[in-house]
Amino acid sequence: MTNPTPTQPTPLSVTHEEPVQPTLMRCFMGSLISGGFAYACMMLTSAIASTFANKPIHSDNPIAVNISAAVRTLVTGVSTLATFIFAFAALGLFCLGLQLLFQKITQKS
Repeated sequence: MTNPTPTQPTPLSVTHEEPVQPTLMRCFMGSLISGGFAYACMMLTSAIASTFANKPIHSDNPIAVNISAAVRTLVTGVSTLATFIFAFAALGLFCLGLQLLFQKITQKS
């Protein structure tokens, strides 16, 4: 049996770090980066959708047509989801930066 109260600290001890407070620069830079990712995902989604639209499915097998349509829908949907996630993160970070800016302005006056 092992000793229930070891004398040495456990190697994977949990450290409690202070949470990092948001700053104006971090909010606006994060918003800019996330907005860039959203724009890149939007361009990717547009390219995927136009590629799928220009290359129709040529098959007489209805199962192949259904599977192909489902895969195309899933790929386009995942790309669109990534676009909106980055866009909402950019919008949220930008609004948080504005909130911090207004708080600094009202505290000074």
